[in-house]
Amino acid sequence: MASERIDALRQMLELDPKNTFVRYGLAMELTKSKEDKEAAIVEFHKLMEINPDYSATYFHCGKTLEGMGRLDEAREVMERGVAVTQRTGDVHTMSELQGALELLGL
Repeated sequence: MASERIDALRQMLELDPKNTFVRYGLAMELTKSKEDKEAAIVEFHKLMEINPDYSATYFHCGKTLEGMGRLDEAREVMERGVAVTQRTGDVHTMSELQGALELLGL
């Protein structure tokens, strides 16, 4: 079932590679799959390039990296996300990112 959703999202991206909502959905679906976490990271980074102000990307990318044991990368992504949320005024995501960073041991 998850692979069907992933395939459908990839097909949608072929038609519209800059669709932020679909790319975010694909990355989130990939995070649920143990073997596709690296693919999720790739999608999160593409999303950061396409829409650098999509603040939830930084939180979920950072948490995925953390779960993979890549703590330095997770910290870097989350710190970038805090800067984005400060610039865009996304207080909710900023709070989530700051809490996640505290748990990483900053």
